[in-house]
Amino acid sequence: MAERESLDERLEMGVEVSPAVPEPVPNQVSPSNVRPGFEEELFPTEPPPEVLARWASESDFFDQLVEKQTARPLDALTVERYRATRRPWFNKEFRFRLMGDLRGKRVLDVGCGDGSNAMLMARFGALVTGIDISSKSIALCRRRAELEGVGASTRFICSPLETADHLFDGSFDIIWGDGVLHHLIPELEGVMCKLVSCAKPGALFVFSEPVCLSPLMRRLRKRIPIHTDATPNERPLERAELETIRRYLPDLEMQWFSFLSRMDRFILRDNNFERASRPRRLAADVLGRTDEAILSMPGLQMLGGICVMYGRVPKEG
Repeated sequence: MAERESLDERLEMGVEVSPAVPEPVPNQVSPSNVRPGFEEELFPTEPPPEVLARWASESDFFDQLVEKQTARPLDALTVERYRATRRPWFNKEFRFRLMGDLRGKRVLDVGCGDGSNAMLMARFGALVTGIDISSKSIALCRRRAELEGVGASTRFICSPLETADHLFDGSFDIIWGDGVLHHLIPELEGVMCKLVSCAKPGALFVFSEPVCLSPLMRRLRKRIPIHTDATPNERPLERAELETIRRYLPDLEMQWFSFLSRMDRFILRDNNFERASRPRRLAADVLGRTDEAILSMPGLQMLGGICVMYGRVPKEG
């Protein structure tokens, strides 16, 4: 049964919940999914109705986004771009440079989406586990892994992150997330605790999230007529959420992006830098380098719309 169907059935049942939220019940894994290398399908047991409703909404939203996509191999120029990481003023190249040599590293891709990041990391030698609430996203990831020839080094799980705890044994070298924590703000404390428990001592966390610390920028964003794909209840992270993350990653560092480079969407067709014309690539480069200079100045970081947060899990002892 698909994840989405399971959520709908539970909502229709109208599960009764006492005022005190019960302790989570471990996920149930199908016996057919226990052989190595096969992906588990996980189903929560009697979570509160409001949580089910949120999961169903998120699942529907991302299922619809993925329906527009088809599985295609990675562009060779894209692979080369993120292997070389010559332009760290671009958000994703900065993150791939942070991770360094991925050969043999175990990576947890939280909210793996269409699998673009997982495919790149697997191509560079990582052993990647991707988790996402969207069953259609997971299906797309599996098809892409076959096309890329990385099926043996990837594993994809369809589940809300909140219910996947017993799969993870503290053995991941890298925890990666691309725009996922701002979907989990009500559960951020528990999510961070769980993610730390998935990681080895000293493991690297690398998350890129929309952040808005300036009231002025929040008002400005509402006035600029730019369409963005967003779920109904999401919002950028604010100072309180950043402090929550810092409690679990005391050495947390932040690199800011996306001030002037918000205009890339008008310069790069389909946000494709690699296949853009030379003048368009040059314009995107100029915006990225200008952002790098502006957002490195004290007091101006809050102008950035995206923050890369990175740090290491404290080592035992």
